[in-house]
Parts: sequence; structure tokens; C-alpha cells
Amino acid sequence: MTALAAPPAQRSRYASDLALAAFAPVSWGTTYVVTTTLLPADRPLLAATLRALPAGLVLLAATRRLPRGDWWWKSIVLGMLNFGAFFPLIFFAAYRLPGGVAATIGSVQPLIVALLSLGVLRVRPARAVLYSAFAGTGGVALLTLTADAGLDPLGVAAMLTATSLMAVAIVLAKKWGRPESPLVMTGWQLTVGGLALLPATLAAEGVPSSVTGENLLGFAYLGIVGTAIAYALWFRGIDRLAPTSVSLLGLTNPMVATLAGLLILGQTLTFWQIVGFTVALGALVAGQSFTRRPAPVPDVPPIPQPAGRV
Repeated sequence: MTALAAPPAQRSRYASDLALAAFAPVSWGTTYVVTTTLLPADRPLLAATLRALPAGLVLLAATRRLPRGDWWWKSIVLGMLNFGAFFPLIFFAAYRLPGGVAATIGSVQPLIVALLSLGVLRVRPARAVLYSAFAGTGGVALLTLTADAGLDPLGVAAMLTATSLMAVAIVLAKKWGRPESPLVMTGWQLTVGGLALLPATLAAEGVPSSVTGENLLGFAYLGIVGTAIAYALWFRGIDRLAPTSVSLLGLTNPMVATLAGLLILGQTLTFWQIVGFTVALGALVAGQSFTRRPAPVPDVPPIPQPAGRV
């Protein structure tokens, strides 16, 4: 069943889940402009650590819940994929690439998630969803890649690796489910990632000699809005939506990054960038419309089981 064929109440819940999950990539689209305008120059590990660890400790203190059983190692795996490895790579790419180029590389994530879902979850995305992912990637490329865009090889490699790690995290989170609320699990993973980053940051970059008010504003925005709130809603979306549906929302990231550059950095859009924006937006809408949804389960009493069956 597609989202459009679902009953009205289910469509309303689905739209609400999409809107809340979309807040995450929308906020992440501002990371590039915040990094270049507010954060200290050339400190990707510091930026990653201060984005993850304070937010994780605050959420951990607020929820007061710790993992149990095999969720200790699962939280470590997801925490390293989503934060411990992803954050420094994304900041490294943000320092070395124009925001549009970094976002374009990240837009291949729906295709990676689709392939991983096929192998790990045994879920075959609808052809319309795959076509939307291809179209969205092409539209984002038109939107963000310009003739004067710099392609630093290390930045490209970092962004491609970060995108792949997050795709793996999406699929694993869908496969493993969740034992606690998204807010609790966000705290676990942020703390794991931040603690892993802290010694590396102190060893490689050290403590900055001075921090400006703009730096504090940038760190606060990324930590509270772009991390604690955004990832709680992102994990909630992973729990409630199909993997390809979640990853297609990532197309909003480069569109927001481009609009932020347009409004804040004074950049302009060419004709082909406008075409790309339109194609990417159309692919996002089409992909969500054709994402397969499970049929609603009727509200009936459970069937009694014979004695001895569990």
C-alpha cells in the first residue's frame, strides 16, 4: 500500500511523522554556513566534540536511563556511526568543500540505503522510489554544483564516507528497533560519540586559546537545534517510517544549504540551479508519495494460543 492509498487518519499520521523527521535534515542544511561563519577555523574535531558531548550528557542527565543487555554494544556501534565517526568527517568536509558540493555528495544516501535495505532488511524499494532517488540526486547536482565549485579530494572522500556511515546507521537502527524512546537513545549515542572524540580532539587540536561570542553561538545552535532536537526527531522518524522514506528526506539538506547561501552569503541562483531545485523538490515529493507503507493492522482482539506456545 502506498502512502496515498492509506486511510485518511493513517495519511495524517504519516504526514506528521514526515514533517517532524524532516526537521533534522532541514537543520543540518544550515551546518555548512554556521561552520564557515561562526565556528573557529580548521577545527573539525573540536566542532564535532562540542556538538556531540554536551548535548549527550544533558540528555543522559535528563532521561536518567542507561542501556541494558546487548543495547550497550548496539549503542556503541550506532553512536560511532552517527556521531563518533560521522561528525568529524562532516566538519572536515565542511571546512574543505563548498556547502553545495558537500550536500551533493550526501544526496546519494537514499541509493545507499536502498541497496543496504535490500541486503540487510530484505526490503525491496518500489521502482518509483529508486527513480525518485536518482532524479533527486541529479536535481541536487544541478542545484549545487557550479563551474567554480572546488573539489578537494580529501573533502570529497570524507563526505562520501560520512554519507555511507549514516546510511549504515539508518538500516541497522531499523533492523534492531529501539528499547527506549528516541530521546533516550539519542542521549546514549551522543555520549558515546562525544566520549570517543574527546581524547582525539585534545591530542590532535588541543584547547583553543580563545573563544568568541560568535563561536559560542555557533556551538550552541549546532548542539541544541542541529543535534539534540534534530537527532531525537530523526531517530523517531527511523522508527516510524520506511528506510528509503527517511533517507529521501535528506534531499532537503542541500536545498536548505543552497537557500542559506543565497540568503546569508549573498549567493545567486542560475537558471540550471533553479531547474535543479525544482527537480529535487519534485523527486522528494514523488518519492514520499510512492514509498510503500504496511497495510494497517485491524483493531481486533488477540487470538488465544494453545497451552505451551509462546
